[in-house]
Amino acid sequence: MRVHVVSDVHGNSTALARAGDGADALVCLGDLVLFLDYADHSRGIFPELFGVEKADRIVELRTARRFAEARELARSLWHGMDRDAAIEGAVRKQYAELFAAFPAPTYATYGNVDIPRLWPEFAQEGTTVLDGERAEIGGLVFGFVGGGLPSPMRTPHEISEEEYAAKVAALGHVDVLCSHIPPDVPELCYDTVARRFERGSAALLDAIRATSPRYALFGHVHQPLARRMRIGATECVNVGHFASTGTPWVLEW
Repeated sequence: MRVHVVSDVHGNSTALARAGDGADALVCLGDLVLFLDYADHSRGIFPELFGVEKADRIVELRTARRFAEARELARSLWHGMDRDAAIEGAVRKQYAELFAAFPAPTYATYGNVDIPRLWPEFAQEGTTVLDGERAEIGGLVFGFVGGGLPSPMRTPHEISEEEYAAKVAALGHVDVLCSHIPPDVPELCYDTVARRFERGSAALLDAIRATSPRYALFGHVHQPLARRMRIGATECVNVGHFASTGTPWVLEW
């Protein structure tokens, strides 16, 4: 059995269409939407609406951890616009391309920049969306937990720690624990390029210690200090920043 795993697709529909080649199934751990590309400030919803110069500035502020100033800049740019309508229209356009690129079968969960309420409109036959739910793939039980935790970035799909922990608990014992964000381990949460810690989940870490899945797979941290480590019997793996690599992580058994 061969499963390909991707995360942080961020608009890369071209590579996504090839991500399932040679695999029995594709697993996607979220963040389909590209709001702003930190490597190329001309790409994404933000520069499409406001231009590259404003994108340069907001990246500069966020990288310097001047989040209040970044939010104030964003508020000034959105003034007089229907922010929700503009974003939703752009997201719908991206989702139409991305969901059409998914092979069958695909098992997917949400990232922190996704908009879950739109997914039922675009998920085609052969794509199974799971959140706080389990699926059997090739005789192994995969558990899925989507979304992110509250952060200074205030991304669209951040939920409370209590809600997140409840979804983790609902999975019970699984062979492969799949999430968008990592367990709360410093080496797995630190982004060496952004030079900051991203939010990891204590509930995921507790579940790994308590139930010892074979694998814990996640993304979210684009340039992690550690891409993998063992916690007890569990192999924890950041499957990679698919938007930039275009290469899925491979799980075979």
